[in-house]
Amino acid sequence: MTIALPRHVLATETESGLVLLDERGGRYWQLNGSGATALKLLLAGTSTQDTAEELTRGSAVGSDQAAADIAALLNALSQAGLVVVS
Repeated sequence: MTIALPRHVLATETESGLVLLDERGGRYWQLNGSGATALKLLLAGTSTQDTAEELTRGSAVGSDQAAADIAALLNALSQAGLVVVS
């Protein structure tokens, strides 16, 4: 699976995470630290499972729950036109 930002989406890091701006419509999404880390890892080519394992290191959350959360995040971002999943 490949994850990419469309040309019309800009990503900017913030103190608390990441902001995605859809330049076509002027809407933006703010991701918290975990969501930002997950998206950055996925954009860099890290697998969903490896991303889930990275997010759960030192956490009480299991990798199955993290993988489900990542899938939900990707689904929401894809439906909003903020990422392309292929």
